Amino acid sequence: MTTADELRVQRTPLAPFGTLVTAEHDGADLRDIAPATLERWTIESKVVVLRGFPLLDTEDLVAYCETWGEVLTWDFGAVLDLVVQEDPKNYLFSRTDVPFHWDGAFARAAPRFFLFQCLEAPVPGGGGETVFSDSTDVIRRASPELVREWAATEVSYRTEKLGYYGGETVSPLLTTHSETGETIMRYGEPLDPERYRNPVWVTIGGRSAEEAEPFMADLRERLHHPDVCYHHEWVDGDIVVVDNQALLHGRNAFRGNSSRHLQRIQIL
Repeated sequence: MTTADELRVQRTPLAPFGTLVTAEHDGADLRDIAPATLERWTIESKVVVLRGFPLLDTEDLVAYCETWGEVLTWDFGAVLDLVVQEDPKNYLFSRTDVPFHWDGAFARAAPRFFLFQCLEAPVPGGGGETVFSDSTDVIRRASPELVREWAATEVSYRTEKLGYYGGETVSPLLTTHSETGETIMRYGEPLDPERYRNPVWVTIGGRSAEEAEPFMADLRERLHHPDVCYHHEWVDGDIVVVDNQALLHGRNAFRGNSSRHLQRIQIL
């Protein structure tokens, strides 16, 4: 693999966070980037968008990520194909929006990073953008009193287990980033059963349903503030690497008959 100094790439900041890494020569290959370099870039920028790097087939993608760390494997394998389904059992495969969450809430362990490959992007104006919220910035913007309240809060999640996904889990609202030591937020927004397939019910520890409603409404406003969110508009061939600890992520709804095909792999 090539060292960071030898890579012929252009790095461009994204707003309000993130980095676009563009290959500056033909024949670029994701595997030319040492996993340690990609990890450093991702921790620094929280989300890295790579363009000009041909997509890897599933076997090569898994092999590359295994040189980075343990790959989280599900019943279907290591790589999840995210495509719109006409009769989905899970909201991830529908045309609706996807509320903010972190990967691995119902897994044996939450991945540190995950990587998307875009095989087919939505048509221009077709929606389906992936939205990332910087929880570290949300916490920095909150008052010390509110952060102490968050730190004392546990959140319970429940959804029907369909296939590889679901069950019940409890998580502290705030925890610590394993690489940077920063305080991060672990939060999944509730999914209304009237709007979503496979809804998720959220319970805020120590609060009645009436008390939890304004608490979650305030969280929603803070997490969706434009200054803490990066909206990624997909382009065919995009490779996107994400810090699953610092960020929460979701998806905008598709418009019309628009669709997309992403592949996702998770690194513990």
